[in-house]
Amino acid sequence: MTAWRVGVGALLAMVLSSHVASAADPRYPDWPCQQAKVPEISLAAVWAGPPLGDAETKWKDDPKINALATKLAARRVPLEEAQKQITEFLQASAADKANAGKLLFAGLFDTLNGQRASVMNGLERVMRKQREAAEKIRDDTIALQKLQDATPPDQAKVDELGNQLVWETRIFEDRGRVVKFVCEVPTTIDQRLFALGRTIVQELD
Repeated sequence: MTAWRVGVGALLAMVLSSHVASAADPRYPDWPCQQAKVPEISLAAVWAGPPLGDAETKWKDDPKINALATKLAARRVPLEEAQKQITEFLQASAADKANAGKLLFAGLFDTLNGQRASVMNGLERVMRKQREAAEKIRDDTIALQKLQDATPPDQAKVDELGNQLVWETRIFEDRGRVVKFVCEVPTTIDQRLFALGRTIVQELD
């Protein structure tokens, strides 16, 4: 029983300290990342080319641009390969390169912004689950301590709840590790969009 008490108490302290540290920004209580939450990418921060004008909406009407933007936005496509495909596409569009470049960037901007928003919303959903999990672990720890303090303790119930707590804590820890990894994704998307935009601008110059 003492081992259960010490082990679960240590796990509870870890869970609660992690939970408190995760909700550091009062403006975004569900944001779990150390990186500051920037809800949207600023166009000015990633695009140094000519004004996009109606390209911001018209890109969706061009099936070729639509397909290419979707393909190049996928992070599984190496950045260098994506940049190469942009260069080839714009060189083949010499007659209307400026318009093609603006349409392509508008498509990339919308597509990657959408991916980024989806990732960020998912992170906040996970944060809410982590909060609920921390509260459940706390409540179950209190219940376990009461079972241990009973005279005589019901060892079967102690073991059952103790094992449940270990499982709950393991899930909490695993989810926390995934969150730390996924927290890097919005920044990766920002960097990808900036790099692809720069490639387009270089081709338009």
